Amino acid sequence: MEKKNIMTYEGLQKYEAELHELKVNRRQEIAQKIKEAREQGDLSENAEYDAAKDEQRDVEARIEELEKLLKNAEVVDEDEVDLDKINIGCSVKILDMEFNEEMSFKIVGSSEANSIKGKISNESPVGKALIGKMVGEIVEVETQAGTLGYKILDIQRSN
Repeated sequence: MEKKNIMTYEGLQKYEAELHELKVNRRQEIAQKIKEAREQGDLSENAEYDAAKDEQRDVEARIEELEKLLKNAEVVDEDEVDLDKINIGCSVKILDMEFNEEMSFKIVGSSEANSIKGKISNESPVGKALIGKMVGEIVEVETQAGTLGYKILDIQRSN
């Protein structure tokens, strides 16, 4: 049985849009590049042809990856998220007890995780430790840097 890809509705829309773009536009662009390269003659020493075929292979691999991801997608309805406990689809504010620093992020499925955009995976050490916890609780997270303590300050809908 394949693993379910838990994601938010926003994540689902993003992946569906990327898949549509690849299938509708990028495939045509690459087909045109291949056609133009073929018209130049000898394919054995044709760098444009080789580059277009490499690009085609990469796009087809990404399409396959996205189709597999979406086939096993399980969307979390963020409007139904219980705000008493942390779960996928909610935004949390925590206090790093060692540095006395507040941090905020959104808990998402692993396919959507992006720390630069403040989205952490439910499968990450911090995400895993926070799931199911309530405001006021203190969680300890085992990381490569040692044990870190966080106090949960707030849980909100992320949309």
